[in-house]
Amino acid sequence: MPIRRAFSPIRELSESGKLAGLLLILATITSLLVSNSRFGAQYLAIWEQHLGHGILYRSVGHWINDGLMTIFFFTVGLEIKREVLEGELAEPRQALLPALAAVGGVAMPALIHLALNYGTPAASGWAIPTATDIAFSLGILALLGKRVPPSLRIFLTALAIIDDLMAVLIIAVFYSSNLHWGYLGGAAGFFALLLGLNRLGVRKLTPYLLLGLALWFCVLQSGVHATVAGVLLALTIPLRRVAVLERLLQRPVSYVLLPLFALSNTTIVLGAAATVGLTSAMALGIAGGLFLGKPLGIVGVVALLVRLGWARLPEGVSWPQMLGLGFTAGIGFTMAIFIATLSFSDPAAIDVAKLAVLLGSLAAAVVGATILGLSKRSRRA
Repeated sequence: MPIRRAFSPIRELSESGKLAGLLLILATITSLLVSNSRFGAQYLAIWEQHLGHGILYRSVGHWINDGLMTIFFFTVGLEIKREVLEGELAEPRQALLPALAAVGGVAMPALIHLALNYGTPAASGWAIPTATDIAFSLGILALLGKRVPPSLRIFLTALAIIDDLMAVLIIAVFYSSNLHWGYLGGAAGFFALLLGLNRLGVRKLTPYLLLGLALWFCVLQSGVHATVAGVLLALTIPLRRVAVLERLLQRPVSYVLLPLFALSNTTIVLGAAATVGLTSAMALGIAGGLFLGKPLGIVGVVALLVRLGWARLPEGVSWPQMLGLGFTAGIGFTMAIFIATLSFSDPAAIDVAKLAVLLGSLAAAVVGATILGLSKRSRRA
């Protein structure tokens, strides 16, 4: 039918994972253009409008970052649990190479940023370039199609999932402040109840979601970032329900939540201050961490392990392709921008950090895609 044929390209983009990345790019470009237009003041005011009541009276931007993004972290937690229990990370030997590569890919960007900013207030942004955006990075591989061997996609998926886990731990440990022990105790109590439901074999989701809402409120008020509650809740969900929830949440998260996050968190006014800020040590540390730190950390660890004989490259993957993957993992975007909002209190510094994330991620995407597009498969394939 004509209608079906008209929508088939959209369906193909959705099934390949490309549509989610394209929507994020569109949302980012739209936000930047509107923020710097004559409607900029009104656009910025939208995200500053307050909703709620009492202790839950917060701006729209805060509700997106502390509320809706908890759902995103919930999906991250579901994916981590599934991969660890029955996926690519279930076999320790199979998980060793991407796990250690992910550690290198987190450590090297942080070291680059700290080397440039040690002893300055900008050093608090050391974690910004450590994160890989799994949707964007896998989207690049999807765009390249058969040029990328399946084993490389599996490797990047495992690496990005471990990277997300480390990002969650970083947020929980280093971006918590003014802890309220009463609320922390309440959160621990609700988490224990959720674990109890799992151990008792409860399969209905309603009790988990109700207790999860209480867990989120306690974490929100405790001083630990609220999104951590999403991961904790995901870890208690029965494994049989994980895949169901992932399928249920995939489209709302990819096509609504993340574009909304991009719209509200890339409201960057490109004035003289932001432009000058791009030459600062902070911006260079973030962009350099993503563009150089990620490939150096990932490929360096892989090369060391292969040289020592402790691991071998994934089947059919050549060294140029591994280098291309290292650059592709330097696409920080969602998680990096999110951490940028937690790293600084000065709005100007946050804007410069976000802009550095966008530029560093763009450079990493272009170089990574170019290398992968020109690389040939290993002869072992």
